[in-house]
Amino acid sequence: MKFFLDTANLGELKKAVSWGIVDGVTTNPSLIAKEGRPITEHIKAICDIVDGDISAEVVSTEADEMLKESRELSRIHKNVVVKLPLTRDGITACSKLSKEGIRINVTLCFSPGQALLAAKAGAYIVSPFVGRLDDISAIGMDLIRSITSIYKTHGFTTQVLAASLRSPLHVVDAASAGAHIATMPFKVLDMLFNHPLTDKGLEQFLKDWNRVFEETPAVR
Repeated sequence: MKFFLDTANLGELKKAVSWGIVDGVTTNPSLIAKEGRPITEHIKAICDIVDGDISAEVVSTEADEMLKESRELSRIHKNVVVKLPLTRDGITACSKLSKEGIRINVTLCFSPGQALLAAKAGAYIVSPFVGRLDDISAIGMDLIRSITSIYKTHGFTTQVLAASLRSPLHVVDAASAGAHIATMPFKVLDMLFNHPLTDKGLEQFLKDWNRVFEETPAVR
């Protein structure tokens, strides 16, 4: 499973990339707005840091405007994947743009039926939102399982990106459910490293090492 960071913060991206485990980035208008830079400039900066799929989302809501904006976004860098919402206009634009060779991430997916529409429209990625379903007392991870099962049965090549992941458990469950990609905030990626037994074990190893070599006289 690929790991994407769901952030537009360059500092977070640089730190995570230094760990050697980041495969791509997802952004949205809210994340870009927090950084206070024009989207073209900021997406270029992200592409300079991460060599992988970089999702950049349109803000248009009508198909014709989505087409125009999507083409502009796709020209920013070869790694840009254009994000479109799972609406009638978004699916219409996805179908046309996919035929042009522009890779599309269809976002805001909340049902298997919607995921079928994205795949039929030729989406490169579909993004089901796990955490937001959990928020309304649905089981978000069941959606991932349903979509991956349907896609496998019918041979769809659209990748399933588990989005709105809010904990390390969400990431592990998404992997178990067959998601091709998990996108997460920096803090969730960082939390995947943590386990008290790892810390305790390392502390004990170092104590044992230091005790032996501090007590052993140096050979002269």
